[in-house]
Order: sequence, then structure tokens, then C-alpha cells
Amino acid sequence: MIESTAKLSVSQQAILLGISRGSVYYRPRPVSDADLALMHRIDKLHTAFPFAGSRMLRGLLAQEGLAVGRLHVATLMKRMGIEALYRKPNTSKPAPGHKIYPYLLRNLAVTRPNQVWAMDITYIPMARGFIYLAAVLDWFTRRVLSWRVSITLEADFCIEAVEEALARHGKPEIFNTDQGSQFTSTDFIKVLDSREIKISMDGKGAWRDNVFVERLWRTIKYEEVYLHAYANVPEARASIGRYIGFYNGRRPHSSLDGKTPDQAYFNPLTPLSVAA
Repeated sequence: MIESTAKLSVSQQAILLGISRGSVYYRPRPVSDADLALMHRIDKLHTAFPFAGSRMLRGLLAQEGLAVGRLHVATLMKRMGIEALYRKPNTSKPAPGHKIYPYLLRNLAVTRPNQVWAMDITYIPMARGFIYLAAVLDWFTRRVLSWRVSITLEADFCIEAVEEALARHGKPEIFNTDQGSQFTSTDFIKVLDSREIKISMDGKGAWRDNVFVERLWRTIKYEEVYLHAYANVPEARASIGRYIGFYNGRRPHSSLDGKTPDQAYFNPLTPLSVAA
């Protein structure tokens, strides 16, 4: 798809194709059909039981007749970009040059759009492969402000999603993520710092710190992803895009008094307090 001799730059071609710039230079390592099947099953189990670590997941797989070692499960989880989500001591050290920011949302009353945005990445299975989906979410209205898919876990596609959200919707007071290397990278932090946005990061493995994004992933997977076997990346992107349009514009939310995220975001006439 990408032509190095074309008049347009590689970056411009990537934008037109809807893929991250980092993906252009990525050379995927082959994944066996057996591992792909395991990864797809692990994703469903992780979505249903986000607290399950590699040991528990191995046990759940064994109950289904799938014999696999715990270390192999852990390796696949790392490749998928997932970990058990529960409160635990933060003993990890950031990568060189990567700063970890404190969590700013505890006991904060979120009462209006653009007060807090959140971002996360999730694994998306396809018929014969997988991609990653990143989304920027308005915390108060649950509206998806921007999103990107990528075949790698590099920071590029996250930065592109944030820049689009900022260009379209202004800026939030606080931007919350987990402690993933994509979000602690210098280039990602620079985008927020340059606009004087307060940065908040979840506790290590603490799913409740970013609970609304976790709920978004469950909704997208059960109502869209698991109902389809995407044949390729363009098909996955188009189908996910249609669903996000439905999610924002037509799907009523009980937490929004039956409003859609679009209605709550663009017409915040009677805001409700959302405790973080």
C-alpha cells in the first residue's frame, strides 16, 4: 500500500490510509495459528475476568481442555498488552526518561464535558491476526473523542489519536492514562505538557482508576468485535468505526439518564456528578 517513490511522503500516505506512521516500518513476526487461537481466547477470558493473572488464566484454559504453560500464557499476555487488573504495590520502575505521574481523580467530582479525558489501548482479534485499538474518552459523557488502530504497540498511534481529539474538541483540564510505556514516553507527554494539561496516571494494575475506559472496551468487544471475524485491518477499522458512530450517536446510556454520549457532550444542560 505504501510507495516509497510516491510524491506524497510516507507519513502523508499513512495518514490517508488511516494507519500509524510507526506501522509502516514494522515487520511483523509470524504468530502460529495455535498461539493466535490462544490469544483470542485469553482476550475473551481477560475481558470477562480482568483480575485474572497468567496463573488463573492457565487454569481457566485447562478447564476448557487447552493445555498451556503459565509462562507461555504470560508471554502471550505481554504480546497482547494486557495484565491482571487489581490493586497491588507499585514496585516497577519507569523506563529511562519516563516519568510516572500521580493519580489525580480520586474523590474528584467530574461534572462537565472536557473536565477529564482518559485514554487506553486494547487488543482486537481478527480472523487471522490481531490489531490494537486506542481511544480517547470524555470521562463525564463517555463519548469517544478519537480513536486509532495499529498493528504495533508503539506510541505513534496514541499520539495521533490525542492530537486529533485536541484539534476537534479543545483540551481537557486533566488527561488520565495507565502507566504503559506509550503514555509515559517523552513524545506523548510533550503533547500534553505543551498545552498545559494536567497529567494523571492510574496506579499500577488498578483497573478502577480508569474504570470507564475498561467499560468501553467490554461494550465494544461484546457488542461489536466478538460478533465479527475481521478479514483484514481495513475491514476491522471500518466496522469498528461504524460501531463507535453508533455508540456515540445512538446508543443510550443508563448512567446518562438515557441520553447518548453525543447528547450529553454537546448539550450538557443538566450535568450529573460522576465520582472518579
